[in-house]
Amino acid sequence: MSRHFSEPEHRVTPKAAFLNRRQIIKAAGAASVLSAGSSLVSATENAPSWLTRKVQSTVYRAINADDELTIKEDATSYNNFYEFGTGKDDPKKYAHEFDPYPWEIEVGGECDSPGRLSLEDLVADASLEERIYRLRCVEAWSMVIPWTGIQLSSLLKRFQPNSRAKYVAFETVVRKEEMRGQRDRFSFIDWPYVEGLRIDEAMHPLSFLAVGMYGDPLPTQNGAPVRLVIPWKYGFKSIKSIVSIRFVEKEPPTTWNLAAPGEYGFYSNVNPNRPHPRWSQATERRIAGDGNIERIPTAMYNGYTDVASLYSGMDLQRFY
Repeated sequence: MSRHFSEPEHRVTPKAAFLNRRQIIKAAGAASVLSAGSSLVSATENAPSWLTRKVQSTVYRAINADDELTIKEDATSYNNFYEFGTGKDDPKKYAHEFDPYPWEIEVGGECDSPGRLSLEDLVADASLEERIYRLRCVEAWSMVIPWTGIQLSSLLKRFQPNSRAKYVAFETVVRKEEMRGQRDRFSFIDWPYVEGLRIDEAMHPLSFLAVGMYGDPLPTQNGAPVRLVIPWKYGFKSIKSIVSIRFVEKEPPTTWNLAAPGEYGFYSNVNPNRPHPRWSQATERRIAGDGNIERIPTAMYNGYTDVASLYSGMDLQRFY
C-alpha cells in the first residue's frame, strides 16, 4: 500500500489516473461549483483568481493511492476543525465567517534567511502537483483525498535552516471574531493551535503543503488557504490555516499533547498496534466513493512504509 518517489521528477500521471481524477471531480459535483447557491462555492468563492488558475492548471504527478477516492461532498462536510466548533459539520456550517485572503506566513527561528511569505509568493514560482493521499483520523475514520500543493521541504529549504534546527514548529491563525470555536468559553484548547515535526520528518518527500483539493483551492473548512498533509500520521498533525513556521532546537509543544498527554503523543504515527486509551486503532471506517463506509484494517504508518527508517530503533509504544 505504500507510495514512494521512485518515479522521475518529470513523469506525469498516467492517462487512466488522469481520467479517473476528472470523473471523480465531475461526480463530486463540478456543476455545483458553478452554482451561486452551492454550499461548496461559499467555502471557496473568496479565493483570488490567480490562485484558482494556478491550482486548476496543476501539472499532475503519478503519486496515487490504490483506494477509491472519497467524494468531495463528504471530504468537505465531515471533518475536524475546532476553530469553528467541535461538531463534524461545524466547519462547513461556519466557515463562511472566516476570510483567509490575503495571507502571509512568518518563517523564523534557527535559520539563516528568516522572513515573511505571502500566499502568492509561496506558489508563484512553484510547480504545484497533485497527490492522492489516505487521511487517517485518530478517531478511527479515514478518507482518500486528492491534494494540490508543494513538497514541504521545498518551502523550508528557502529559509536555510541551520544545524541547530532539530524540529519545525507550526502555528495556526487566531481570529476569534471570525472563528467561533476560538471564542467558545468552554473550549479546552489554549489557542493558537500548534503542531510540530522533527526536521527529518518535515523534510521527508511525503510531507506536503496543500493549497488545494479536488482540483480547486482549499475550502475554508478544510484549512484554507494553506495546510499541512502528513499522510503517515493521524490527521490532527496536519495543521490547518498556517501563519507561522519556526525552526527550533527542542521538541515544540503540540495542542493535543498539551490537552491530553496520556492519549496523544508528539509523533502520532498511525499505528494499529498501539490502541488509543479509549478505543482500538486496529481498524478504521473508510469513507469512500458514493458515501460508502466500510470497516477495513489499519496499516502501519497508514500504508506509507517508506517512512519506517525515520523511526529505526525507536520504541513505538513509548514514542507514540
